[in-house]
Amino acid sequence: MAILVGIDEAGYGPILGPLVVSLTAFSLPEKLLSADIWRILNRSISRRKKNAAGRLIIDDSKKAYRKPADIGVLARTIHTCLRSLEQTPASVGELFEILCPDCVGRLSEYPWYQDLWTGGLHLKDDDIAIASSVLEKDFKSQAVRLVSMRSCCLDVEHFNRMVTASRNKATVLFSGISGLIKDVFESLPDRDIQIIVDRQSGRLKYTRLLRRSFEDMQLAVLREDKNTSSYELSRNGRRIRLHFVVDADDKFLPVSLASMTSKYVRELLVACINRYFMGFHSTLKPTAGYWKDGLRFIEDLRKNIPAASYRREQLIRSR
Repeated sequence: MAILVGIDEAGYGPILGPLVVSLTAFSLPEKLLSADIWRILNRSISRRKKNAAGRLIIDDSKKAYRKPADIGVLARTIHTCLRSLEQTPASVGELFEILCPDCVGRLSEYPWYQDLWTGGLHLKDDDIAIASSVLEKDFKSQAVRLVSMRSCCLDVEHFNRMVTASRNKATVLFSGISGLIKDVFESLPDRDIQIIVDRQSGRLKYTRLLRRSFEDMQLAVLREDKNTSSYELSRNGRRIRLHFVVDADDKFLPVSLASMTSKYVRELLVACINRYFMGFHSTLKPTAGYWKDGLRFIEDLRKNIPAASYRREQLIRSR
C-alpha cells in the first residue's frame, strides 16, 4: 500500500481574506498510484454536476465553484469526506479545529470571526450520511481509504507578517506547502509517499526552496521540465517523492479535493467578513476579495460606514 497526497491553495491573488493551502491524503494499492481515481471510484464520485446522479463532485475548485450558490457543492463534498474520517463538525469553528487547529487562536482576534462557534453549517445531514455510505462502500471495494485532510490557513494579519519578513508572497505560499509536507512525513505511516502539488506561478526549479525548508533531509532532483518538477526527500531510511505538476488540480483527484477544501475554508471566512460589515450597512455589496472588487469594497467601507473601525492589517493584505 502507498500514500498519495494532493496539495493545492485558494486565495493567492486576492487583497481580502486568507490564503489557504490544503492537503488530502489517500491510502491505496501501489498499482493505483498512476491510475485515474475518478474512474476507479466512479460509483461514488463524479467530476461534473451534470449526470452526477447524487455522487460527490470532486474537481478543480474553479470548476466546482463558479458562483456563491455553489458553496453547497463544496460543503457536501468536504463534509462527506470528513465523515469518512469520523469527523462531524457542527460549526465553522469546529471545522477549523479539525482542519487547521493552528489558526484557531489567531482567528479569535478578528471582530468578524467572533461567531465561528455559534452558527451552524446548514448541512443536509441525511444527504451527507447517504453520500458517505456510498463513498465508504466504493473505498472498500477498491482498497482505497482517505487518511487525512488538513489545511494551513494564513489569515490576513499573519500573512502580512510573513510577507514583511520574507518580502516575497511566493515564499509565504511555499512555507504553507512545506508545513503540510512535514505534517505528512511525521504523521503518516512508513510507506511509499507520493505528494503532488499544483505548480504555481510558472516556477520550474524548487531545489533552493526545498533545501531551505527541509535542511535535515537529503534531496535528490528526479526531473525538472515544463510540465513536472520531481524530487525525493529522505531521512533515516524514510523517503517521500514530491511532484510539482502543471494543472495538477485538473489531473489528480487528491489535488482537486485539496483545491475544493482550500476554497471552502476561504469562502467561509470571506462570508464572515461580508456578514460583519453588512451589519453596519445592509445594502453594502459583498465581495469575494479579489483585487479589483476588493478595492471597491474597501472604498465602499470608507464612504458608507466610516464609523466602522477596523485594523487595516487584519483586513487588507500586503502585495
